[in-house]
Amino acid sequence: MKQHHLFKDMEFSDNVATLTSWMPLIMQNRDPNQKVAATRVSYGSDVDFGALTRNMVKHLEVKHQQTQNNFNLALNTEVTSLKQLSNGRWRVRLKDLSSKKITLVDAGFIFLGAGGGALKLLQKSGIPESHGYGGFPVSGQWLVCNNPAVTQYHNSKVYGKAALGAPPMSVPHLDTRIINGKPALLFGPYAGFTTKFLNKGSYLDLFKSVKPNNLKSMLSAGRHNIDLTRYLIGEAIQTHTSRVTTLRQFYPQAVETDWHLENAGKRVQIIKKCDEKGGKLEFGTEIVAAQNGSIAALLGASPGASVAVQAMINVIERCFSTQMSSTAWQQKMKALVPSYGESLIDNAALLKNIRQRTLSTLKLL
Repeated sequence: MKQHHLFKDMEFSDNVATLTSWMPLIMQNRDPNQKVAATRVSYGSDVDFGALTRNMVKHLEVKHQQTQNNFNLALNTEVTSLKQLSNGRWRVRLKDLSSKKITLVDAGFIFLGAGGGALKLLQKSGIPESHGYGGFPVSGQWLVCNNPAVTQYHNSKVYGKAALGAPPMSVPHLDTRIINGKPALLFGPYAGFTTKFLNKGSYLDLFKSVKPNNLKSMLSAGRHNIDLTRYLIGEAIQTHTSRVTTLRQFYPQAVETDWHLENAGKRVQIIKKCDEKGGKLEFGTEIVAAQNGSIAALLGASPGASVAVQAMINVIERCFSTQMSSTAWQQKMKALVPSYGESLIDNAALLKNIRQRTLSTLKLL
């Protein structure tokens, strides 16, 4: 892989001294006869999507105050209905959960980016493209360590290999994170089964999502994923000791009392129609859009930093195809994404420039 310019910065080593310099915590007191190898890219960064979102919303609020650009943030508000009008626009019914006040909004375009709630809203829209889609909720859990005597020795994200028969989402990794301004280590993920689509959702979410148009695909997906069900049950009944035992495959010296379990969000995996099996379960992210481009939904796992931008570009291209053909929109996209419309696979010089710009902007050089 290193022969290709996309991977030229990747390093490989099976040398114990080198690996110890890369990940001292993981190599600490490891059996010297155990064969260990790793590949590494020396730069990288996590994205704090919470902080990013708050900064973007703050920017829009300030801009609205200055220019009255019709931005409005409605918190503690539920979308109770979506109805498409004869003119192709949408009437959105909102309910303030505090005051119980009902508000109607007229919208020309709707994007459903509601995480586990997106499927429910997509079904409310009634568009034909939503038929056949279902969801399979999986909860995530992580072991967390806040002990400075441990966290000071790890400053990277290290991936291992998923257990035999485990789904792709379960690839174990030990991460450095900054939580409330203090370094912490996270190890996981550990999966668990739930019928909730959101952390504060209802245990009836899964059952209410079953509709006549997706019953076949959901039953078929369930029949063909019995191994996944067994895996999730096994994960759910694990003890703290057994989870730490798994951690010790990464970090042999892990002390059980240094780690505690934290619940993460829900991940509603996609179930969709499949000609061959009747229905299939997918672990990625999928954009579902109406044929006229007036509404789009993001289903499945929340896209991470590596795919979030591409997912939104797909929405823009599918729902605003007429505008995207204009010179003005093309220029704007190029300003936002300098590599837009180009192939970084084929253009080594462009990749070098883009990577240099990115690393410089993120102060990773």
